[in-house]
Amino acid sequence: MSDSRSDGSREWRRDGAVPQHDLDALCDGVIRYGRQQTQGSDAEDIAVALYDGGGELIAGASGRTEFQRLYVNYLWVDADHRGQGIGGDCLRQLEAMALKRGCVDALIETLLDETAEMYEHLGYACISHVHDFVPGFTRHTLLKVWQARD
Repeated sequence: MSDSRSDGSREWRRDGAVPQHDLDALCDGVIRYGRQQTQGSDAEDIAVALYDGGGELIAGASGRTEFQRLYVNYLWVDADHRGQGIGGDCLRQLEAMALKRGCVDALIETLLDETAEMYEHLGYACISHVHDFVPGFTRHTLLKVWQARD
């Protein structure tokens, strides 16, 4: 089966035949459209990273702040440094930065039960979960509220 099919002046492309820059454009288009519907977004990237003395990455967290909320996309700790509280430290650093930006709450997701428990220990509450989101894994969505929304 061919990766593309032409319909006159149009051409369908599938899977690997779609260039990465076009996939990025799809993503950007959806985000831009959604933000237009909300009539103004204050989205700003946010990140923190921890390095060892030699400049090697040990851990980090990133996401964005938007609409007075911290959205945590990624939180990672190198395998050799896990279990030392560094992940919680990264999250607290990100939260402190978000609070300075005027955020009133934070949202984070995970597929790991143990990680969800860690987030709950750090003050997050599970607001939804989807069992077998990926076979054998539950998708946990957790929220931490610092102050009530207006």
